[in-house]
Amino acid sequence: MAMIREVSVSELACSPRLNFLIRELELLYEQMDRKYEAAAAHYGFCCTGCAQNCCLTRFYHHTFLEYIFLRKGFDLLSETVQADVRQVAVQYAESLRQAQNRSQQVPFRMMCPLNQQGLCLLYAFRPMICRLHGIPHELAPPGRPKVVFGQGCPAFDSTCGHHPYHRFDRTPFYSRMSVLESELKELLGIAGKTKKTVAHMLIHDMVRINEIS
Repeated sequence: MAMIREVSVSELACSPRLNFLIRELELLYEQMDRKYEAAAAHYGFCCTGCAQNCCLTRFYHHTFLEYIFLRKGFDLLSETVQADVRQVAVQYAESLRQAQNRSQQVPFRMMCPLNQQGLCLLYAFRPMICRLHGIPHELAPPGRPKVVFGQGCPAFDSTCGHHPYHRFDRTPFYSRMSVLESELKELLGIAGKTKKTVAHMLIHDMVRINEIS
């Protein structure tokens, strides 16, 4: 008999059942980092921060696996730091809600709750888009006949935008992430989808799973 119940994300983050998937995610992140660093080195690009800081960008994250992994890192912080970050995350979520209600065309810009003095508190646990953002890239979405090309960030364009495009294909990373996410959802019996900012990942703590008894 199937039983739907809510489980703490922090509980899932320390569950031995997920050790294999967590390790596979870490290996995937390592691959992303190596490929990104090689492509950035080809251009001679090094991110040192800028006024258009990508940590000010509203990114949505769409995998439960990355949600769980981020919380795994968050739970390693001291209780005092966690409380401070959560307070900022609540402010972020409220500001985003108000901005969406105003329906303005101006992009929402607010510093990520994990960014303190220009550094990410959970750099080793940061999601995929945080690792891949910044340099020109390509992506072959499933079911689409054409490859999609993306530009670099403003900091890249101002310093390295004159260089010819050096191939940086995100497709293998997205494909592997999709496989790992499917394995996680099958293992836990998760039927829905997730779409959260980092702030919402830090505020919310429950995932609905479908257990077979």
